[in-house]
Amino acid sequence: MKRPIGGLYVIVDPEAVRGRDLVTVTQAAVRGGADVVQLRAKAMGGRAFYEAACALREVCRAGGAVFIVNDRADVAAAADADGVHVGQEDLPVAQARQVVGPDRMVGTSVKTANLAVQAVREGADYLGVGAMFASPTKPGSSVIGPERLREIRAAVQVPIVGIGGVDAGNAGIVMQAGANGVAVIQAVAGAEDVEAATRRMKEATRAGRPYVHSIHAQGFVGP
Repeated sequence: MKRPIGGLYVIVDPEAVRGRDLVTVTQAAVRGGADVVQLRAKAMGGRAFYEAACALREVCRAGGAVFIVNDRADVAAAADADGVHVGQEDLPVAQARQVVGPDRMVGTSVKTANLAVQAVREGADYLGVGAMFASPTKPGSSVIGPERLREIRAAVQVPIVGIGGVDAGNAGIVMQAGANGVAVIQAVAGAEDVEAATRRMKEATRAGRPYVHSIHAQGFVGP
């Protein structure tokens, strides 16, 4: 059964964890209150990616967090993840759905209302929207800002996660713009104390949640 997306969405990437073990970092993030964890490992081979996904899936299940695999629909299905997230250059949403099946989530990244509508039409369960702010993780990514997120929110009814340069100081702005959650990499996975950083981000996300409360009846979930 699909689990709803919202709240604090933590992306765990080997390049962001400063040489630390992915499982240890994920455990700390889940203890700190991460609602969703995504494994992103673009340079990792297929077998290693699958093994890491299986390990993180168990951590997330034990802690009640949703587990998403980035890019690789085949790994998401094989590792029994809760879903897959694909970008505009990855497998199309409809084809990712064929791989993971009807009971797993498919999320995708969009920057415009037109792309958002198209993605939902193709079967996307949630959208990652960004970059909200300049991000050290993706320095070349165009910043669209919270205002564009508002436009996308008005165009679709699926959950939206704001991503890109989000931290404890600006998470509330993203939530107030209409997001159901915020996605972070460096603000949590790159922090010296991952659990404490997660708790700070969780509180910052909650501080911007009035919009989310207004749409609980539609099946969205908030922090």
